[in-house]
Amino acid sequence: MYTGIVQGSYALQQVIETPGLTTLVVEFPPVLLEELTIGASVGFDGVCLTVTVIDGSQVSFDVMQQTLDVTTLGGVKAFDKVNVERSAKQGVEVGGHIVSGHVDGMAEVVKIEEPENNRFVTYRVPPEKMKYLFDKGFIALNGCSLTMAKVDREACEFTVCYIPETLRVTTHGLKQLGDKVNFEVDRQTQAIVDTVENMLKSNPELLKGLIPS
Repeated sequence: MYTGIVQGSYALQQVIETPGLTTLVVEFPPVLLEELTIGASVGFDGVCLTVTVIDGSQVSFDVMQQTLDVTTLGGVKAFDKVNVERSAKQGVEVGGHIVSGHVDGMAEVVKIEEPENNRFVTYRVPPEKMKYLFDKGFIALNGCSLTMAKVDREACEFTVCYIPETLRVTTHGLKQLGDKVNFEVDRQTQAIVDTVENMLKSNPELLKGLIPS
């Protein structure tokens, strides 16, 4: 579990590709190495990965083929930067929203606007995910907890507004048109939407009071 407050963006030192598996090696600063152990969970661009090797400040993570196929980690190269967050500890302040690290897919950058001291980015997602997206609702993009400023259901798009601090700490200021990011919908919103949807499917008579005669 994560809070969606990215602790920094760090360059991949090595990307070791073997059949069905890729090993990512990152050099962590001392603050991220504190009490880090083999088997610990760390968020990489919003994807929950497991520590496999700790060699001084170099930390390794194995990424299986399924994850490579459905996330942006399948296309990373050495020296690419990724957003990193250690898993949340009990009692930690949740400055963002609860993020599972199990991404729902990739969103494409389709529009960028940069008024002074701001960056407005519009993303496109698969149509089937739009039912979980609402104006002012939460979404995690490359592990970063964000609020959607605008949702366009017809275009299957949503817009996020970035402040300078978020751009400084994360990789979102580096993204360009056509780039893709990992997205995870808010799990509480998903649970509510799916529960209501399943209830209405199982009890169609409930719709009678909702549809004007």
